[in-house]
Amino acid sequence: MHCSRLLVVAVSIMTMVVGGCSTVAPRNPVPLELADRSQVSEIPDARFWSDAIPPDIEQALREETDRNELRTKYPPLFGQTHNYLAISGGGSNGAFGAGLLVGWSEAGTRPEFQMVTGISTGALIAPFAFLGPAYDPVLQTVYTTTATEDILQKKSWLQIPFSDAATDPEPLRKLIRKYVDDDVISAIEEEYRRGRGLYIGTTDLDQMRARIWDIGAIAASGSPGAKDLVHKIMLASASIPAVFPPVRIQVEVEGHRYDELHVDGGTATQVFVYPASTNWSSLLDLLEVPGKPNIYVIRNAPLTPELVEVDPKLIPIAGRAISSLIRTQGIGDLYLIYMLSIRDGADYHLAYIPEEFDEESTEPFDTVYMNKLFDLGLHLGRDGYQWADAPPGWRRGAMNGER
Repeated sequence: MHCSRLLVVAVSIMTMVVGGCSTVAPRNPVPLELADRSQVSEIPDARFWSDAIPPDIEQALREETDRNELRTKYPPLFGQTHNYLAISGGGSNGAFGAGLLVGWSEAGTRPEFQMVTGISTGALIAPFAFLGPAYDPVLQTVYTTTATEDILQKKSWLQIPFSDAATDPEPLRKLIRKYVDDDVISAIEEEYRRGRGLYIGTTDLDQMRARIWDIGAIAASGSPGAKDLVHKIMLASASIPAVFPPVRIQVEVEGHRYDELHVDGGTATQVFVYPASTNWSSLLDLLEVPGKPNIYVIRNAPLTPELVEVDPKLIPIAGRAISSLIRTQGIGDLYLIYMLSIRDGADYHLAYIPEEFDEESTEPFDTVYMNKLFDLGLHLGRDGYQWADAPPGWRRGAMNGER
């Protein structure tokens, strides 16, 4: 999704006068006081709050798990240099991240990642980035051949006032089902059992909090609904509110069934690596990780502001303000990850769309625009991308008071 264009649609909807009878199905929401106890049926370890310590890590640190057991059970984690990849949102700009990954593979320097995280368009890239270069053709196909009609179906203006969104996401749902098939779910399960982690973020609308979904745990759960749940999570993470309808996910509390509304993970955070509350350095000690871990962050957006002359009318002003909010939130997330890397002794590596790229798209998913952006990322990755070692505007050594 090209977010700036879709935001104009969203703002237009929010300014409409809504009346009449709603055609949206009634809800059975989780009582707010029970939200912390809700879980997906048969998959209790499916997710955790983004501001909480992941349960499996908390348990490992509390129980001081036997290191020989870890060495035998999780060889990719124990005694190995760690590499983490975090992929941001950005709509159709995800073509940049997809191209960069494919070029990185061709350069022969792309590592195996112990952990991959994704938000929004990053959630659509993350499973294939997690599974490695063998899935690069999928990334190239999706981000160079997809058009707007392959992602969304517009509703009539007569439908919109009584609906929960301006478009029908059925085309995107079909796309996810096509590429995240049984073989992909099985491959994710296999890597999860080796100790590697794949995480996707969504936003719980009722709670105004980000949920992080452990896709590997879901794939390995044996639940008959595991694949469908993964599809829903990916769709939810990419569902811009008002443009796409919220995704309803069924949960249980004490045997009672409820539903949650999940939307674009980018409404809570643009990119994440692991919760700040996690004692990551202690986990690294437990796993006897040598040297410094590498945190790679792909920001599917430019870091410099897009300069335009704003038409002084309601929708352009509101759309521009929301775009500005998303941009600055994204930069703030880059700083948070940088602070975590300093605290936990990791090396920080940042990629983003260079300022020199000045192509413009003509629709939310402009195939010509996406091909140019994919090719840019491809060549940068193939030629040995020069990752930034700090967020924009940050002077190295500033934490130590250097001048």
